[in-house]
Amino acid sequence: MPETGRIAEFHEPMKPFKIREVQVPDPEPGAVVIKIRGSNICGSDLHAWHGRFTTKGLGGQLPTVLGHEMVGTVAKLGDGVAIDSDGQPLNVGDLVAYTYFHMCGRCPNCIRGKRMSCYNLNMAMMSSSEKFPHFVGGYGDYYYIHPGAAIYKVPDDVPWELVAGANCALSQVIYGFHRADLRFGETVVIQGAGGLGLYATAVAKASGADKVIVIDGVRDRLDLAEKFGADELIDITEVTESRERQKLVRKMTGGHNADVVMEVVGQASVIPEGINMLGQFGRYVEIGNISSGQTTDLDPTRLVFPNKSIIGVSLYEPWVLGQAIKFLQRSKDKLPLDKIGSTKFKLEDINSAFDAADKREVIRASIVP
Repeated sequence: MPETGRIAEFHEPMKPFKIREVQVPDPEPGAVVIKIRGSNICGSDLHAWHGRFTTKGLGGQLPTVLGHEMVGTVAKLGDGVAIDSDGQPLNVGDLVAYTYFHMCGRCPNCIRGKRMSCYNLNMAMMSSSEKFPHFVGGYGDYYYIHPGAAIYKVPDDVPWELVAGANCALSQVIYGFHRADLRFGETVVIQGAGGLGLYATAVAKASGADKVIVIDGVRDRLDLAEKFGADELIDITEVTESRERQKLVRKMTGGHNADVVMEVVGQASVIPEGINMLGQFGRYVEIGNISSGQTTDLDPTRLVFPNKSIIGVSLYEPWVLGQAIKFLQRSKDKLPLDKIGSTKFKLEDINSAFDAADKREVIRASIVP
């Protein structure tokens, strides 16, 4: 394999990415070097590009390499790596999906089974690209998987294009519904019909939700949500008042409101509306708001008297990724999954890709080497 590879370095918000050639590292024991097949532009990548999301508080450094919704083939295996996280043999050339974060496995949270809140958590976009291993994000020719990350072989009948979003968006919503204890026959409202919202729609229906209501303001996204299993659609350009949308949800749910509402818009202003769409003992799953500094007014009695709860979800337990891949394998011939990440841009065209994603001209843009 080549001695060097390219990375698209992110130096500061709203500035062009810079393509740079760096040394491809040899993996330490337990690590894996991945040859990237594709890496999507996720909402958090856009937030970082705008400067609204920063990992400095988590020890993040610049310059770095963005990109975490990715998939690739095994390029180099470190000593001691012979099987994937399902116990399947792992070889150079295998197509794999992997967590973009890794835990220490030794801190109090890891020991208590709360690994996504590891005290020593490290993930893509946090490390300096000027230091080993350089390939610290998905926008490059390679990616370095540190020891301790989960890695799963992708079945031969699942195209890589469908898998790129598995290790972030899809796994995130699966874990969100798991945390909310979504039950068979319950009703769900999803605020937002971007990539996360479309995955959430499909997962909610596959989990046995009786009715899924999707809210968005882009007609094409709503039409696609219907193909992913949405039973009811609310277009905010047509139903412009929050109070009217709340009344509509109550009517659609037989007067009881929803059991679970999931927020994947990324705007704090939608939270009170979503909480008001919950019924008794409803659970509000907050995933989208990752930009610090946003605030919203909230009446606590809306939570207390109806016994509602808010569940914040960041990352997921590693086993979820394996379930996400199985979900894709079962659903690939039933759902238009290719529509989520269907627009490809070459690595050297990453600046155009971010511009298109930022203008919402594509649902998901994929950066390919």
